[in-house]
Amino acid sequence: MADKAAALKYDKDNGNAPKVIASGKGSIAQNIIEKAKEFDVPIFANEALVNSLIDLEIDREIPAELYQAIANVFIWLMKNEKKFKL
Repeated sequence: MADKAAALKYDKDNGNAPKVIASGKGSIAQNIIEKAKEFDVPIFANEALVNSLIDLEIDREIPAELYQAIANVFIWLMKNEKKFKL
C-alpha cells in the first residue's frame, strides 16, 4: 500500500507546466491510486518525486526545479501509451 501519492494534470493550452491536482498521505493516497486505477490512469511510482510533489499547493503549476523529473514521467508515459491505450 502506498503511503503517499500525487496526481498531475497537464493541459498544454492552459498553462506552462503540469499541475498537482491531488495529493495526500495514508488513506488519501490510497484513494488517489484507486481512482487512477478505476479510470485507467497510468501510475508512475517514484518515491523521491512524490516527496517533492506532496506538499505543493493543489492546482498550482509545479516549480521549475521539478520540470526535468516531470518531463521524464511524461516521456515514460508516451513510451507506454499503447500499453495504456491513451
